[in-house]
Amino acid sequence: MISLVAQERLLGFALGSGLVGAAVLEQRRAIHRSMTPQSPPAGSVEPVRRRRPDDIEMAHIWNRAVDRALAPLIAALSSRGW
Repeated sequence: MISLVAQERLLGFALGSGLVGAAVLEQRRAIHRSMTPQSPPAGSVEPVRRRRPDDIEMAHIWNRAVDRALAPLIAALSSRGW
């Protein structure tokens, strides 16, 4: 049988991975919800196409979202001198 310490570590890893995965998924959904589709010019008959952000723009949006999500953790670690 696997030791109790190893079981606790595996459980912690599984729960942590699930929590981080859920947080990342929610951040990605929030980013995609925040992007509004381009509105067509008045009288246009073309279907509305969503503009895909450039890679650099998407990277900036992602970095801001991660900074906002992890700001409390960074502040707590910084206050302890890590």
